[in-house]
Amino acid sequence: MKMIILLAMVFLIILIIEAPKLIVNKYWKELIVFLSLLSLAFILTVLVILGVDIPSPLEGIEYLIDDILDLSWERK
Repeated sequence: MKMIILLAMVFLIILIIEAPKLIVNKYWKELIVFLSLLSLAFILTVLVILGVDIPSPLEGIEYLIDDILDLSWERK
């Protein structure tokens, strides 16, 4: 639990440092992307701390290329 609180504090510091610049300059689209990526990173990090097994994105990419797009290449 301590790690999650520490993690939340770190992400909050990042948010406090970065978000005001985007708001003052009215970079709304950039702010949305920043908040989305920051939220995704926070969620994934909390899952790692809790011991949840997160699958590799490479498996999904290989599935997309091999099975859905019917592309193949020689694997080493």
